[in-house]
Amino acid sequence: MTPEELVRDHTIYSCVMGSRAHGLAGADSDIDRRGVFLAPTELYWRFEKPPTHLEGPADEQFSWELERFCELALRADPNALECLYSPLVERIDERGRELRELRGAFLSRRVHESFVGYALGQHRRLEARLAQGREPRWKQAVHLLRLLLSCRDLLRTGELVLDVGAERDRLLAVKRGEVPAAEIGRWAQRAVAEADRALAGSPLPGEPDRARVADFLRRARRASALRSLP
Repeated sequence: MTPEELVRDHTIYSCVMGSRAHGLAGADSDIDRRGVFLAPTELYWRFEKPPTHLEGPADEQFSWELERFCELALRADPNALECLYSPLVERIDERGRELRELRGAFLSRRVHESFVGYALGQHRRLEARLAQGREPRWKQAVHLLRLLLSCRDLLRTGELVLDVGAERDRLLAVKRGEVPAAEIGRWAQRAVAEADRALAGSPLPGEPDRARVADFLRRARRASALRSLP
């Protein structure tokens, strides 16, 4: 089975991500697509296993195999978690709906370490470019600020919301290069401090509900195996 066939015939959920999902899109913004495919169980009965992720076949398209996606989401990987909360769903079947309804099981206080750690890594790269006398990547600055604000609000409310809402104008100013790098750094520091304070009283559990996710994956694999039997 080719990679293209896995995405074409076995995708259970796909959505649009990036600036369009965050409320930051412009007329020339790309369409970033993310998806989850369920590789047929019989493919795991061979020496050569199916891929854990695939790029394409369309431009700016990336898909995870279901098990890999669940592993990442349980670790509070920002890309995986946000995929489940995109308001722009393009394709979904019964199994995909079950995955999306399960999304709360992936949320935990682990998001603090994951989101903040990822954003601070982006900020270090931004500072490295400045130290080299190079122009900052403003899109990268927007991304790290948005992640920190999203993490703060998620820890406060227990709900993950992708749209930047009232912060849209300020973030678009950053994207246009109108905000000094020093101010971006101060904004990031404030957001980290706010996320730190939100962590202690967060309504999120300390750990994700791994048992619920494992049960879902087991049932998905079993149903796929039964369909392959003569």
